[in-house]
Amino acid sequence: MAAPVFPPAHLATVCVLQFLLGLSDRQAAEAVRCRIDFKYALSMELDDPGFHHSVLADFRERVAQDDRADRLLDLALARLKEAGLVRERTTQRTDSTHVLAAVRDLTRLELTETVRAALKEVARTAGHLLVGLVDEDWGRRYGRPVRLGKNPTRPKTRILAAGRRRLPAAEHLQQHGPGYRPGPQGEALRQIIVQNYYRDAAGRLCWRTAEDAGLPPSAAAVVSPYDTTARYVRHGHIIRWKGFAAHLTETCATGSVNVITDVATTSAATSDAQVLPGLHARLARRGLLPAEHLVDGGYTSLVHLERAAREHQVTVSGPLTVNPTRQHRLGEGFGRDDFHIDFDRRQVTCPNGQISAGWARAPTRPPNSPAHP
Repeated sequence: MAAPVFPPAHLATVCVLQFLLGLSDRQAAEAVRCRIDFKYALSMELDDPGFHHSVLADFRERVAQDDRADRLLDLALARLKEAGLVRERTTQRTDSTHVLAAVRDLTRLELTETVRAALKEVARTAGHLLVGLVDEDWGRRYGRPVRLGKNPTRPKTRILAAGRRRLPAAEHLQQHGPGYRPGPQGEALRQIIVQNYYRDAAGRLCWRTAEDAGLPPSAAAVVSPYDTTARYVRHGHIIRWKGFAAHLTETCATGSVNVITDVATTSAATSDAQVLPGLHARLARRGLLPAEHLVDGGYTSLVHLERAAREHQVTVSGPLTVNPTRQHRLGEGFGRDDFHIDFDRRQVTCPNGQISAGWARAPTRPPNSPAHP
């Protein structure tokens, strides 16, 4: 007998109520089954049995695919616009918050967990590839999650030993049978090996450091095999996390209700200023561009401010970033504002009157560097 189908509109309403009341999936499903106020909001019969709590996780996963969440927001904003609750060319504001990845925080040494994740993935999809590779010793080593603590003994020895164990597994899995393609965990294993190890001129396996062979930037470094899109970022000396950033835009005109007009989730390593062009493009498609857009200092790139005014006639208001160098704080030396830049002649004049001899673009990173595994 087929399971009853629960309407997507009802599931969306349950997700909203779940968020407002801070309920888990199990608690939300139980509320739908037992609470009269939930049944009233969903227009359900009192004897309706509801649904299994796992339906909510599946529904959120489907909504996150193929821009369905954007289409749902478009529909809601269109209805609010018809009701006069939101309109174009008012004042809006945008701010971001960090979103933690739903993975365990691993150190570089604990990334040996990647081998375990890749083996589990292969066991599910192509178990025959593990014949002759996994034995009793591998079962003891990778049968449980890797946990080494904050201060492991002999860290350098463990690091190289972990790398020597990763390489045979990666090489064996890469020599796969016809038609087999590594999944996300298998690809993560390859990337993590490239980003953390290298071979010297003698062919010996070495551990990458910032001074020796270089480390990949945070925008490219994989921090967990279970979420290869999560990234590490640090803001100042206090705020640091592994995951993503959520950018929320809402109306804030005087005398009207505040309505969310855009939601964007980006990598934690993506700067706030890079979000503005896509944000304004989505607001233009919805017919909800603001006249004035209030932002904090992370969004105020001069290039993007000029582009917003030129393409969408939007005034972006926010504090400009200041020079963060120690010389600027102490009032010593010269800052960027002390130099005169002549773009027509392609010359820069320093405060002492000296003129630059050349004009060149900044060098780009070579494609075979660790940042591009």
